[in-house]
Amino acid sequence: METENPAAGEDSKQSYTQVGKLGEFGLIKRLTEKIVLKQPSTIKGVGDDAAVIEPGKDEVILLSTDMLAEGVHFDLTYTPLRHLGYKAVSVNVSDICAMNGTPTQLTVSIGISNQFSVEALEELYKGMRYACEEYGVDLVGGDTISSNSGMVISISILGKAKKNEVTYRNTAQVGDIVCVSGDLGAAYSGLLILNRGKKMFANDPEAKPDLTGYDYVLKRQLMPQARVDIIALFKTHTIIPTAMIDISDGLSSEVHHLCDPLTPRGGTGGIGCIIDEERIPINENVKKVAEEFSKGDTSGKNSAMSFALSGGEDYELLFTLSKKDFEKLKSSDKITRIGEIVTPAQGVSFRDKTGKIHPLSAKGWDSFLGEN
Repeated sequence: METENPAAGEDSKQSYTQVGKLGEFGLIKRLTEKIVLKQPSTIKGVGDDAAVIEPGKDEVILLSTDMLAEGVHFDLTYTPLRHLGYKAVSVNVSDICAMNGTPTQLTVSIGISNQFSVEALEELYKGMRYACEEYGVDLVGGDTISSNSGMVISISILGKAKKNEVTYRNTAQVGDIVCVSGDLGAAYSGLLILNRGKKMFANDPEAKPDLTGYDYVLKRQLMPQARVDIIALFKTHTIIPTAMIDISDGLSSEVHHLCDPLTPRGGTGGIGCIIDEERIPINENVKKVAEEFSKGDTSGKNSAMSFALSGGEDYELLFTLSKKDFEKLKSSDKITRIGEIVTPAQGVSFRDKTGKIHPLSAKGWDSFLGEN
């Protein structure tokens, strides 16, 4: 199977084919003909009325669905279609990782207007195939429809996990250690850079925004990585997190999800959490972007810490471990201890560098509000 790099550019010299010339079934065949199935559990993929999946013994099936809408979740002004295809798969794989599972199969449905050529959609699928190959996931079906309101991508993903290893977001216990993978705030930093370039181009179509030095944050925005490596790390050390969630909407929002008193917890009525400012991992590139955007701004909204707490789209894993299991991983450079689960009475809070404790507000991304 060819594994095209989604970062590769499109060929500007090629000719383009209208979708109508192929029709729905011809288009589906064209977009999926290079798919190679790898999962033993995949009995039948694209080409019939439904895919056929064989569940494993003593395993549970995990199912998640994500929808991405143009103008809300992505902007084609600066998002290459290959990157978009890759990202669409990654964010779904991340949901399976958040359940301590292994992704196995997915289906892709897209709504498109007649402005998209067949070749443009092939670029989108090249990014998807690249991600599927990287994560070991089979693309087994989907649908295409006409859309009058921009591109819409809907992906449903299946995963598997041992019955006793599934990890939920609402099962942490008082005394557990709160950890996060990777670093935070980079995806939002990349978004700021891209939006700045878009505004510059809108004011002057001849302008060419200089993106030199922003590679790290741009990649984190355009090609986020689902942390399948963290799930592998848990298995290597025979660890099952006590709770876990992926950071799609911002750290502060996800911490509140872990502590949500409205979620049934066997009568405990929720839990509290203290996050330490000094422990939150922030890449130096994020700090540089925050410094650029904070000039003349006194609100604090453009601080690196604000990016990390509220930016979203990092798709890192936020999880809790028993103290015993944390000892097994504390030397790993893939994770960082950022806090501790406390009693409900102590609430959800943030300890600053001076040691003062403040309530931690849930200021993450909300697609219905369109703001942080």
